[in-house]
Amino acid sequence: MTTTDDNDATGGSGPAGASRPAGLVPGQRGTGRRVANRLDGQVAVVTGAARGVGQLLARKLSAHGVRVALVGLEPEALEELSGRLHSDSAYWYADVTDQEAMTRVAAEVKERFGKVDVVVANAGVAGGGPFIDSDAESWRRVIEVNLIGSAVTARAFLPVLAESRGYLLQVASLAAVTPAPMMSAYCASKSGVEAYAHCLRAEVGYLGVKVGVAYLSWTDTDMVRGADEDEVMRELRQRLPWPANKTYPLGPAVDRLLAGIERRSAHVYAQGWLRGMQSVRGVLPALIGTVGRREMERFGPRLAGVRKGLVGAGGAADEKDRSRRASGVG
Repeated sequence: MTTTDDNDATGGSGPAGASRPAGLVPGQRGTGRRVANRLDGQVAVVTGAARGVGQLLARKLSAHGVRVALVGLEPEALEELSGRLHSDSAYWYADVTDQEAMTRVAAEVKERFGKVDVVVANAGVAGGGPFIDSDAESWRRVIEVNLIGSAVTARAFLPVLAESRGYLLQVASLAAVTPAPMMSAYCASKSGVEAYAHCLRAEVGYLGVKVGVAYLSWTDTDMVRGADEDEVMRELRQRLPWPANKTYPLGPAVDRLLAGIERRSAHVYAQGWLRGMQSVRGVLPALIGTVGRREMERFGPRLAGVRKGLVGAGGAADEKDRSRRASGVG
């Protein structure tokens, strides 16, 4: 499961129909020391930047001299982060599933920084539980944010990436490689973004744009901690075979993403063992279909109590934002 928690996905204008005013909120230039390297002076956009993978990646990019555009649904958290970065930065409020908003964000980022070299499509949400009993709206929202939101982000920023011959990093997950019972929406969305990014790589390569896919296992973010709050989901994860049953520290995972961005890699593995999963992914559906059936039977009497809806603080932020917009509150 990827941990793009905040995976909030947003940045510069409100979604269609929202009454909240859109626009740029300038960040502050920090005083921290920068590390000289090939990334110095580049401009990167990070969606879902308010927490988790997106937040730490923004901080590490900034420490390497990258000017950072933060996009997300939590303006207060983004403002605080922007004020702590070592390099020039700014943030945008927007829903990544809103094409009009994200197109406006892309134009404003280009105006603000003059160019865009890197876009990290990190925004995402997650939910769990049996599909048959799942909340239909939450299930659909996982697909909308993780898959549609990633495509909307790319559609908005590809013109400026083509100008700079830049790099798009799509954050996927172990869930793109292997199916997992109780995670149908998340697996579907991450399998979708993996396939979409592979297609896009072939389409835009002649323009000089490189496309990478990042794979993460269970990483210590609000999203994973939120999923673990449900007893059944936590126990099921603990019963996975090693090393898929571990929660991995955030720092080393983000360091691998940073290295992948610097190299403009086609594939980035936040945990090294994930590379080996590619060679066995063909047998996994049948294997998990057999083993998963036994696990579902074991947990059957307890499945009705699994929490419905989005998980973690990022999921809560997404639900809060949608509720605000539905009520017409600015």
